[in-house]
Amino acid sequence: MNLHIIALFKFNENYLMEAVELFQNLVKETRKEEGCLQYDLVEDKDNKGTFFLIELWESVEHHNRHNGQDHLLDFRKDASKIMESSAQVYKGFKIY
Repeated sequence: MNLHIIALFKFNENYLMEAVELFQNLVKETRKEEGCLQYDLVEDKDNKGTFFLIELWESVEHHNRHNGQDHLLDFRKDASKIMESSAQVYKGFKIY
């Protein structure tokens, strides 16, 4: 069963360029992973510095493998230094 994820990130406006650079590498590398069906970065149109990662994984197991990838671990380490607050992550399965 496919796993859908929406992750919400809020960055200080002083660090937007750095945040986008971090995301660009994360998205580029994650899209190469086996089982990654969608991995898109969206910026909130009304709230500068608020970003969403829209993810679709072939399975929970594929996402679990993603969690151990160096590019994700590096992103988490570097992003945590410039984020306003911790990321909010929502995971689920499509109902309809």
